[in-house]
This record gives sequence, C-alpha cells and structure tokens, in this order.
Amino acid sequence: MKSNIKTDTAIFAQGCFWCAEAVFQRLEGVISQKSGYTGGKTKNPTYKEVCTGLTGHAEAIEIIYDPTKITYEDLLKVFWETHDPTTLNRQGNDAGTQYRSAVYYMNEEQHKIAEAYKTQLNQSGVYKDPIVTEITKADVFYPAEDYHDDYFNQNGSQPYCQFVIRPKIDKFEHKFKDKLKK
Repeated sequence: MKSNIKTDTAIFAQGCFWCAEAVFQRLEGVISQKSGYTGGKTKNPTYKEVCTGLTGHAEAIEIIYDPTKITYEDLLKVFWETHDPTTLNRQGNDAGTQYRSAVYYMNEEQHKIAEAYKTQLNQSGVYKDPIVTEITKADVFYPAEDYHDDYFNQNGSQPYCQFVIRPKIDKFEHKFKDKLKK
C-alpha cells in the first residue's frame, strides 16, 4: 500500500543522539527518526570510530516528518530548547567534536530558516553566551548501528538514561505538551 503523505527531512546534532531520538520521537508529525553520523570525512564510520573524535562526524539524528502536521520551524524550536547551543563540542559530560551542536540543512529554505532563527535567538538575549551551533549543508548521513535504535525506550533503567535522558524528556514534555503524539 502506497502512502500519499509528502514527507520532509531534518538533520540535527545536539550532543548524544540517544537524547535527541528520545525527544523527537515523541513529537506529533515525526514519522521516524534515526541516529547516525554526519559532517565528517570517514566513510561508513562506526560508533567506536566516531567516539574517538577523529572522524570529524557528529552524532546526529535524521528526522522524517509530515510537514502538514509539524513544521521545520517547530522542529528547530524543539532543537534549540532541548540542548545548550552555547557550549562548543559539549553537552553536559559528553565532550568532543562528535557532540557538537549543528543544523544540517537539506535545502536553501531550511538554511534561511535556521540562520534567521539563530540570529533571532542571539539578538533576544535568551542565552547569556553566543550560540555556537554550526549551520551546514547536509552531506551523507550514515545510520548508526541498530543497537542505537530506540535506545532510551529499550534501556530506560540504565544510569545514563535515568540521569541524562530522563530529565531532558521531562523538561521537553512539560514545555511542548501541545506538540506530543497522542
């Protein structure tokens, strides 16, 4: 059965991809999300290679969404508000270039929207430090190994999930309750 739904794609890096996946999979209009790697030079990198920081890749999430249910602007709002875009190559205790903050745009419209949003946030003073998020044209997205899929839902009792991911989800669900899947 063929679907007539027109979809779009967004790619974000905001630290650990387990955190990003756990947030974005809860949004109404997000059809799928996949953890992976992008922005580097190594072809078909592994998690172990990316963790060294030598591949140039960031842990990222590729989001397939229905633009009639959620807009790119809404996804960006969630992106900006669910991590710290002012710390270079770090989110909490996760440090290294693989944990950088980045928007990988798919087309010129996404590029313009992301740049305008970043400028607006910097000018608003919402963050005391300037935003260091890179905004870069999307390149090859390499899906992560399957054991990363649905990581929080499968491993929620693990300490990292309880102490790092759970608080992000709680904050996200409180702030974006009107955008959650029913």
